[in-house]
Amino acid sequence: MSQNLRVAVIGAGRMGVDHIQRLDRRIHGAEVSAVVDIDPDRAAAAVAGIPGAAAMSSVEEALENPDTDAVLLATPGFLHEDALHAILGRDLPVLCEKPLTPDSASAWRVVQAEEKLGRQRIQVGFMRRYDAEYAQLQALIRGGELGEVLMLHHQHRNPSTPPGFTNEMLINDSVVHEFDAVRFFTGEEIVSVQVRTGKATRNAPAGQQDPQHVLLETESGVLADVEIYVNAEFGYEVATQAVFEQGIFRIGNDAGPYLSTQGRWGGPVSPGFAARFSTAYDREVQAWVDAARRGGIDGPGAWDGYAAAACCEAGVEAQRTGRSVAVTLNDKPSLYLQA
Repeated sequence: MSQNLRVAVIGAGRMGVDHIQRLDRRIHGAEVSAVVDIDPDRAAAAVAGIPGAAAMSSVEEALENPDTDAVLLATPGFLHEDALHAILGRDLPVLCEKPLTPDSASAWRVVQAEEKLGRQRIQVGFMRRYDAEYAQLQALIRGGELGEVLMLHHQHRNPSTPPGFTNEMLINDSVVHEFDAVRFFTGEEIVSVQVRTGKATRNAPAGQQDPQHVLLETESGVLADVEIYVNAEFGYEVATQAVFEQGIFRIGNDAGPYLSTQGRWGGPVSPGFAARFSTAYDREVQAWVDAARRGGIDGPGAWDGYAAAACCEAGVEAQRTGRSVAVTLNDKPSLYLQA
């Protein structure tokens, strides 16, 4: 019997394949036991060259497989709720790519199911928490070396968007990361969201207002703003500037190398999130595997996924109305109070 954590990966799309390769090649203490996809050819292609890994067509088949110790869920978000309830029913650890679910009502049902189980089994894939610079900033805020953090300024820029990327997706698929980052940095819940739109880039597709400016406020009054610009064209850039009582701390800015030649200077810009956060993804999955083998989680949990969903709902309403919208959360269950 293998001593590794045997992981069934559900979903063989872009993120699923990335995680399959990560588990197979770079993660210690784990192996891919199965890949589930509605497209059998895609599942078969994903397990090709991985000894012992089986291609399957349903979540149920993977959960009934005796070689499944844990699950990595990488399907589209609208499929997550049913899968998560089934996984919790088997009391298996799961790393669920964000979102936990697409809305706060379904996310709350998942929280309640996990609370009923009596222990945390769900870790949510907010990979930025595993980036070294994000960890540095969190430690600086929590340590108080520069006094209180007063404001956070975020830039989130993508080179372009795929067909069908809507205004709502700017919030639900992009700014959701900043919602989680603000909560991670400060240890506080977000209490309100406001969205402003102004002059739009001509590079945005019809019907999409890009860029947008999102303003958040936390429980203690920390203000955070996000420039979300998803058709910036030049590349992928995610940066944060933290304003403290006694200093400024910046993360995510260009770090070189820089080349000066023929009267010009410059350096490369990351082409996308997979390259920018590749190390963070590795750290995230390794931390999950290590924790799952101990019987726990090591990162954002179901409550964090629920809180992010509630922030997204407030953000979409703010986007639609132009008003500042309160974030509404249920009382935090005791299961998550120590987290």
